[in-house]
Amino acid sequence: MIRIIAPLIGLGFAFVLVLGLFGTITAEAQPEDASHEYHLSPRDAGLASAGIFGKFDNQQLQRGFQVYKEVCSACHSINLVSFRDLASLGYSEGEVKAIANQWTVEAPSVNPDTGEVATRKNTPADRLPKVYANEVAARAANNNAIPPDLSLMTKARGDGANYVYSLLTGYQPQPAELVAEHPTAATPPGLHYNPYFPTLNLAMSPPLVADNQVTYADGTPATVDQMAKDVAAFLTWTAEPKLEVRHQAGLAAFLFILVFTGLAYGAYRNIWRDLKH
Repeated sequence: MIRIIAPLIGLGFAFVLVLGLFGTITAEAQPEDASHEYHLSPRDAGLASAGIFGKFDNQQLQRGFQVYKEVCSACHSINLVSFRDLASLGYSEGEVKAIANQWTVEAPSVNPDTGEVATRKNTPADRLPKVYANEVAARAANNNAIPPDLSLMTKARGDGANYVYSLLTGYQPQPAELVAEHPTAATPPGLHYNPYFPTLNLAMSPPLVADNQVTYADGTPATVDQMAKDVAAFLTWTAEPKLEVRHQAGLAAFLFILVFTGLAYGAYRNIWRDLKH
């Protein structure tokens, strides 16, 4: 029985390998469409949080939060962040309370005496409010597209922070040669061309349209490039607020392993020193 089964298993394994090889050759033989030919890899934003020794720049995070609040929050929510989390950006307790109190959307509450739903001002314990009450409202306000929540955006996209930065600064007219080579790839009405977006065309209009769209409290010139970098840094923090702790833990673990390896090697040499000939 084993003599019969073994060749069958081998044939099955070989068949799977042939199918995989054929699929790879077929994929490589297919001509690339416009999205492959004109899609660009994200540019380096040069953020302080990048790399294994990266740290957050609180001034930049505060500027990024300002860009989000004054520009991006018109469509996008960050519902996984609470107002009190903003203290990590360097805001004082009073500033956090003021930010929560001034937010345009009020948090719902239930009257304990009557059971009626009312509204109240946000407190530091509340999460940043959702922009739209539900998906129907979101679609109605955005040409049937639902703006994604930005809480984990830099984790959900490859090369996240650089992707956000490149996307925000990448809007441009569609190249004439693209339309000439791929007539069906022309940007449809209502969409916008951006080579950093996977399909080249997206429903979101350019959010950062001019310099000085916001006025930074620290006096930093608010160019489109600077605003894009700042909000990319802020979204890196929303997705991974413990990034610095993780980097510190990783460095400590590396140093421990390095020292332990040295001690183990020294013990090995000491134990076997007199036993080798």
